[in-house]
Amino acid sequence: MAAAAAAGRRSGTRTDRVPEHPDIRTIGLQQVLEALVDPVRRKIVGELYHARQDLACGTIDLPVGKSTATHHFHVLRDAGLIRQYYVGTSRMNALRREEVDEAFPGLLHALVGVPERP
Repeated sequence: MAAAAAAGRRSGTRTDRVPEHPDIRTIGLQQVLEALVDPVRRKIVGELYHARQDLACGTIDLPVGKSTATHHFHVLRDAGLIRQYYVGTSRMNALRREEVDEAFPGLLHALVGVPERP
């Protein structure tokens, strides 16, 4: 484990600071929908969905303060929707697209894959 952490530090990814991520198979649809009902969290997931790359927390323009944004990222992580890890001092966010699509086919596309109507 220490060797993996040292290797992670050399590559810029700190494995000792990676938060726990739930197994998507243990997450119910209710928890996912509750996470996505909030417009700020839908915006985060939508940004990650359309970016098709991992994004640092600070690169997503949110209409909330830093501590509130942290809460929203935590809810999304607990719902199995995102994976977080560090690169240097930046906390990166990855949409768990394949895992979510396998557990809940079509859900992400239906909620964030199409533009919202006015």
